[in-house]
Amino acid sequence: MSQTNKNEVGRRDFLKAAAVTTGLTMVSASAVRSAEANSKIQIGLIGCGGRGRWIGDLFQQSANAKVTAVYDYFKDRADAGGEQLKVDANKRFTGLHGYKELLASGVDAVAVESPPYFHPEHAVAAIEAGKHVYLAKPIAVDVPGCMAIVNAAKKVQGKLSVLVDFQTRVNEFYMGAAQQIRQGLIGKPVTGQVYYIAGRLGKQANGQTQMARLRNWVFDKALSGDIIVEQNIHVLDVANWFLNGHPVKANGTGGRKARVDVGDCWDHFLVQYYYPDDVLMDFCSAQYTQRYDDLCCRIFGTMGTVDSHYGGNVNILAKTGGYRGGNTGPIYQEGAVTNIKNFCASVANNKYLDNSAESANSNLTAILGRIAAYEGRMVTWNEMMQANTKLDAKLDLPANGSEWRG
Repeated sequence: MSQTNKNEVGRRDFLKAAAVTTGLTMVSASAVRSAEANSKIQIGLIGCGGRGRWIGDLFQQSANAKVTAVYDYFKDRADAGGEQLKVDANKRFTGLHGYKELLASGVDAVAVESPPYFHPEHAVAAIEAGKHVYLAKPIAVDVPGCMAIVNAAKKVQGKLSVLVDFQTRVNEFYMGAAQQIRQGLIGKPVTGQVYYIAGRLGKQANGQTQMARLRNWVFDKALSGDIIVEQNIHVLDVANWFLNGHPVKANGTGGRKARVDVGDCWDHFLVQYYYPDDVLMDFCSAQYTQRYDDLCCRIFGTMGTVDSHYGGNVNILAKTGGYRGGNTGPIYQEGAVTNIKNFCASVANNKYLDNSAESANSNLTAILGRIAAYEGRMVTWNEMMQANTKLDAKLDLPANGSEWRG
């Protein structure tokens, strides 16, 4: 056995035994430090913006993990992530292809927190390199990107974890509501309301350069997928979950009226989704509102109503009893922490997780609504899948992200 293989076997043993005490055996302080470092799951962080650094912190605070390498196209962000997460300077990678150096740096897993346009490139490369993947939603901005990740994950099923970070899916009140719906508490679903109403996000850069565009990716249709894909996917995922399926077609509209100072994303959508068994879901979103926000999925059935709010109450009122549920106030962080703990446990215990297919269905639901709204017509799921349209960001960036001067 090569020395590299010996070290890898040792790392696996340490990961499995991380929670086991060592009794009274006396060892040197340096050996203890080495063992502690070796016992942690080594995480590579791809994307060092605000959320990326926050996720990196949560890995180190909430699980037996250590961020040992970071990557961002921009050097200032890679350095900011490296400083905050205490990553050695020689493990801070930048530029268009620096993520490849991160994958070769000895990490066990990656947390992909880059702009959604790059998720398929980064996640598939990580999977092919044999790394476990913790992936931010949305997994992609188009159909080819979604399917690339699903197909890559399918090839390593039972060998690697590929976990997409949907916080609602691990919240006790959302889970309880989903179980009650499955058991028939609301009867047969008939119609529903899904909405995501929120204030605008802040600009990260001024100017019209390609680098400024990348810094402001949340306002860019191709880089983010637009607000319906990048943000509104949360409530659309809940609708799919509660209805145990995805829509067969959609008709929509929307536009850009209240937030016109940056990028090309729309600031509002109205979409009617048609689910199997003639269930109709009315969806709307806005990302400009003042002093009001709510993320809701409400389904009206023949025997009751489920009313769920991200960061608010989840309950069911029914003809025969109901489900009290509770308030999901801290779901944003609690859900991420739970997902991180589950992800790290799966890696340590060789019980691998993969929710990429169901995450892709929710992602594709958002893409279906976007296409229907952009084109102002009815679009079927099958038509969308057959078209397999790929978004081209037409980015013209220098290879070296250190050229950014803000």
